[in-house]
Amino acid sequence: MILSLVGRISAHGIGGSKNLPIPPELAIAGATAALTVSFIVLALAWRTPRFDAATQGRPAPAWLRHLVDSPGFAPAIRTLGLLFFGYITWAALAGPDLLTNPVFGVVYVVLWVGIVPASLAFGPFYRTVSPVRTLHLLLARVYGSNARQGRAALPSWVGCWPGVAGLFAFVWLELVYPSSTYLTTLQVWFGIYLLLGLAGAVAFGNRWLAAYDPFEVYSTLVGHLSVFGHRDATPRRRTNRGRPARELVIRSPLSNLDGVVVVPGLVAAVAVLLGSTAFDTFKDSPTWLQFVQNRSHPEIVNTAALLGFCLFVGATFTAATLAVNPQPGSGFTRRGMPGQFAHTLVPIVVGYITAHYLSYLVEVGQQTLIQLSDPMGTGANLLGTGNWSVNYWLSEHPAELATLKVLAVVGGHILGVIASHDRATKLLPKRDQLTGQLPLFLLMIGYTSAGLYLLFGT
Repeated sequence: MILSLVGRISAHGIGGSKNLPIPPELAIAGATAALTVSFIVLALAWRTPRFDAATQGRPAPAWLRHLVDSPGFAPAIRTLGLLFFGYITWAALAGPDLLTNPVFGVVYVVLWVGIVPASLAFGPFYRTVSPVRTLHLLLARVYGSNARQGRAALPSWVGCWPGVAGLFAFVWLELVYPSSTYLTTLQVWFGIYLLLGLAGAVAFGNRWLAAYDPFEVYSTLVGHLSVFGHRDATPRRRTNRGRPARELVIRSPLSNLDGVVVVPGLVAAVAVLLGSTAFDTFKDSPTWLQFVQNRSHPEIVNTAALLGFCLFVGATFTAATLAVNPQPGSGFTRRGMPGQFAHTLVPIVVGYITAHYLSYLVEVGQQTLIQLSDPMGTGANLLGTGNWSVNYWLSEHPAELATLKVLAVVGGHILGVIASHDRATKLLPKRDQLTGQLPLFLLMIGYTSAGLYLLFGT
């Protein structure tokens, strides 16, 4: 079982170039053509903005709104999240230091990769199940403090920079650190994660957790592609704390995406997510493996490469969007354009993560569910999943898997082009709405080609 799990964890590249129904060069050319056609169609038929998260959406069904708004819903979800966290903590502290321990699958598969489909389905769910938020809420009630406000106001310049640091720390742990599959490593990493989260929350309240928690930052970004969103119910309706009441609505994912809040560090967050996934593909290429093996400190070389991928994404995106000149008198500046267009990278991140980790999530995720029934390695079947078996359909159909990867990458970029065009119609003068988008459009073609080449050409 250990050898099986090790093989599955390293098998990100299942469904490679030899399994594509067409040569990789044709796939890249076809993807470029699809993006070009999409851009031309948008230029001709999409002249005014169509997405507005602040006003669009129809109210969710009454039964769903009543369920979500009910007094017991959030506490019940938080309780389930805390119970699961306690179960995994037990496995991490008392379980065997072997890859059969479900902790590794929960952290590297269920949490890191599973956060994407879960957020797409339910929205930014992690802030509800977050054990740090729940523990902070319990501490605040015990000591009679205000969990929302804390003891000081968090400066606005902080944005989501702490979350960016956390995201990079996690991908470094997963992709670079040579001891990432030891329980002690995860114990230390998540111990620091909890300590910094709770200490910051006591000082700055829940605003700190929204800025600091890397998994919450990740889930919130991806959750903007869900069909579920919130908007102000009415200007007159207020909560018992004086804030405008929010109502649950259903709307198109791209309308939801329009509501991504621009804060300092937003571009860096999507750059780390996209750059780290590209590096994960690149580091398994024969050329890079040979290069690293000839170095005395491969972890330093890999760290530099990981950072380089993230910086490259951030720098090229910033350069392309700084070329955008906003409408005079709109209140926006050219310097602020990278943040205004950062949400357009979210579909690309989702598409590339889906392409890269699909078989990893489905197959190792099943293995993790089986292992969860026996966290101590004693042959127990605590959750009733111990007798399940893994379905390896994706591995057994590499051509279909390769096709799904291409569709995920291309589909994500097309959605990014649509989101970019709609934002351009809001911010750019009419005479510049096409030419102003060209640098970003060309960059997206470059991302598409590079992504497909890394997946199938290396």
